[in-house]
Amino acid sequence: MANVLVIAEHLDGKLNASATAKTVAAAQALSPDAIDVAVFAADPASAAADAATIAGVSKVLAVANPSNAQVLAQVLGPQVAKLAASYSHVFAPSTTFGKDLMPIVAALLGVNQISDLMTVESSHVFKRPIYAGNAIITVEAPADQPVVATIRTASWQEAARGGSASVETTSVDAELPTHTRFIGLAAGSTDRPDLQSAKRVVSGGRGVGSEENFKIIFDFADKIGAAVGASRAAVDAGYVPNELQVGQTGKIIAPELYIAIGISGAIQHLTGIKDAGTIVAINKDADSAIFEIADIGLVGDLFKVLPELEASLNG
Repeated sequence: MANVLVIAEHLDGKLNASATAKTVAAAQALSPDAIDVAVFAADPASAAADAATIAGVSKVLAVANPSNAQVLAQVLGPQVAKLAASYSHVFAPSTTFGKDLMPIVAALLGVNQISDLMTVESSHVFKRPIYAGNAIITVEAPADQPVVATIRTASWQEAARGGSASVETTSVDAELPTHTRFIGLAAGSTDRPDLQSAKRVVSGGRGVGSEENFKIIFDFADKIGAAVGASRAAVDAGYVPNELQVGQTGKIIAPELYIAIGISGAIQHLTGIKDAGTIVAINKDADSAIFEIADIGLVGDLFKVLPELEASLNG
């Protein structure tokens, strides 16, 4: 039977509850004997307590180490690999965090990583997307090796809350690298919802026209309580920073509502939003590919359509 270790994602003591709960949901699909969640931090108490409330979690392992004060994959990797010795599966969300960490874990364990796991067929057989999501492949991992995988969070519903797992403080005796050290963090600050976990997302593309014009996207998102995203074309044009990029080479998301403004619908962008609940597209080109997948399409100049849309929402 399977025993699953889920690596929790957190930042500054706050658990990424959505990504972690979705990873637990993927673990539950294995019908395992146990699902343990590991929290690596200098002070993991708060994030560990939050993880303990996720239904289906057997226990939470709080790994306190001053070296874990910053999320460095090269530092966490040896600890995760050491802790994984007694588990059949090691899962982490397919976020920037998981994509950075899990290849290191897989290499240290001497196994191949399964990326973007989207369905569980059996304990060692899974499905994952390829070719920008245009095809789904079945992957079978060797039964005599641990399974190391990142979970495509857009394909899973969050595990329920209301759990009461025990929290165990533990230590991991692993040799940590000396060639990697934390220098500093450059990150934008915002009061808007996190792009990867937001229920509503408003994204702008090259059709917005400029960095200055992108203000209309931010303003509209604020009015409906949405996160802000962007197409690769908008990022490459310098309208917004790359942490807002949505798509195969950016963030793959599954909000309840996705509003695409001035986005033509390149395949790499569509890959990142195909699991969204309702997709609304605004573009002045009626032949744009985005309309092929949109649930609601509005053809027109975004600077005229948006004010009208805002008025209807307010009314």
